[in-house]
Amino acid sequence: MAESAVVAGFSEGVPCWVDAQLPDVEAGKRFYGELFGWTFSEDPGPVGWAELDGEPVAALTPKLDGRMPTVWTVYFATSDAEALTRRIVAEGGGVVSVPMAVGLSGELGTAALATDPEGAVFGLWQPGTHAGFARRHERRTFCWAELYARDTATVDRFYGALFHDALFGPGATPDFGRVPVTGVFPAEMPPHFLVHFGVEDCEETLGTVNRLGGRVQVTPFDTSYGRVAVVTDNQGASFAVLER
Repeated sequence: MAESAVVAGFSEGVPCWVDAQLPDVEAGKRFYGELFGWTFSEDPGPVGWAELDGEPVAALTPKLDGRMPTVWTVYFATSDAEALTRRIVAEGGGVVSVPMAVGLSGELGTAALATDPEGAVFGLWQPGTHAGFARRHERRTFCWAELYARDTATVDRFYGALFHDALFGPGATPDFGRVPVTGVFPAEMPPHFLVHFGVEDCEETLGTVNRLGGRVQVTPFDTSYGRVAVVTDNQGASFAVLER
C-alpha cells in the first residue's frame, strides 16, 4: 500500500479499475465532480471518463437495463480474460458477461463480469490502450476494495487460487480484503465488493455527500486500514470513503 500513486501497469489479480453503472451519467458527473473534484474527458460516447488532474481514475457508465443494480464495480487485471473466466468457473464461480472488447474499435481492452461462489460480482480487465488507473492510493482516488462475505473459508480458497501471487506472492501489497458480511451490514445483505475512495476527513465528506443528495449508510468506524464510512451517491450506488 506504500507504493507510488502513479502506476505504469498491473499484474494478474491486482485491482486496476472501477466503474459505476448509473441511470443518469450526467447527474453522476455533477455528484462526483463536486465530491472528489473529478473532471470528465470530452471523449465522444456515453461513458464518463473521470480524471484527477487530467489522469484517469474511474468511469461512469450508463445502465442499459433498468433491472441491473446501480453499483460500483472493481475490476481485476488479467493478461487473458478468456482463460481467467474458465478458471473462475472451474473454481466454483460464475460468469455474468463473457469477455467483450471495449471501445469504438475494441482498442481500449477487454472486460468481463464474474461472480465468486457466494455471488459477489467483480470485473476482469485485459488492457489494450487503457491500462487502468493512472492514479490510486491517494485522496479522491481508489484506495481499497473490501469483500463482504458469509463463507469466508470458501472465498479465501477461491481468490487464493485465482490471484495467489497478487495476494501472497513476494512483495505483494494487496488492494482488497474480506470480512464477514455481518461485520457491518445486516445478515440478509448479499455478499458484495465495496469500493473505497480516499478522503482527507470522513466526517466532512459525509456532510458533502448529504448536501449533494447522497445518503450515509454506515457512520465512520475504525478498521486495520483506516477510518471508513459507507455511503450511497444520489442515484443509489454504494461506496466507501477511507481516511488513512
